[in-house]
Amino acid sequence: KLWFLRWVREAVVSTQSTGGATRKARIMDGVYNASNNELVRTKTLVKNCIIQIDATPFRQWYEAHYGVTAGRKKRNEEKTEEEVKKSNHVQRKVDGRKAESKIGQLLDDQFNTGRLYACVASRPGQSGRCDGYILEGRELEFYLKKIRMKKSK
Repeated sequence: KLWFLRWVREAVVSTQSTGGATRKARIMDGVYNASNNELVRTKTLVKNCIIQIDATPFRQWYEAHYGVTAGRKKRNEEKTEEEVKKSNHVQRKVDGRKAESKIGQLLDDQFNTGRLYACVASRPGQSGRCDGYILEGRELEFYLKKIRMKKSK
């Protein structure tokens, strides 16, 4: 069973609810579990536990889909990178998406650190895979407050 839990931690398919993108991402750490703190200490994956995943696949998707950099520091924008030539049709699609490309400040801060908080939606011990979704908005605020309270104890 321990081997199985290590195997599941290798990859998770997470969805970003605002954009509807599904990507495989590496699970970095188990952070919070409402039912039992022992599950966090032993890094056991169960349904509805909060985990940290690698932000790179979602940053790449966000930059390709909206044409806007996510989580980059402001001083990096000064450097002008050579952009890939896009067709007129693709450029119009990207320009149309830029209006709806706003992400929350908390999510942007997570892109800066390179790790995103996600919630496990499947039952990894039963199905053999770990599916989940990225925390955003009020749900992200709630769990960040819980994690801070737990660390301060």
